[in-house]
Amino acid sequence: MTTTYAVRVDEDIKNQAAEVARFYGLDLASVTRALWTQIARTRRIPLDFTDEEPNEESLEAIRETEEMIATGSGERYKTARELLDAAMAS
Repeated sequence: MTTTYAVRVDEDIKNQAAEVARFYGLDLASVTRALWTQIARTRRIPLDFTDEEPNEESLEAIRETEEMIATGSGERYKTARELLDAAMAS
């Protein structure tokens, strides 16, 4: 037996969630069924309500990247292979 359940959600949040679901080849109904199935199977809610804060290394990388964008500095690569080769050489 199946049932229908209506959910009220902000349209922007729904659209963003749908985009993520599509990335994984799913629709929101499938994701919702999977979430409920996992809740029932594990007897817990598989969500993390903590804010993710970048660590200091990540913050430094963000600052460096913002500076490169602002000044137009930094290396440029024509292909992903050139980028990977440069990264591996470091």
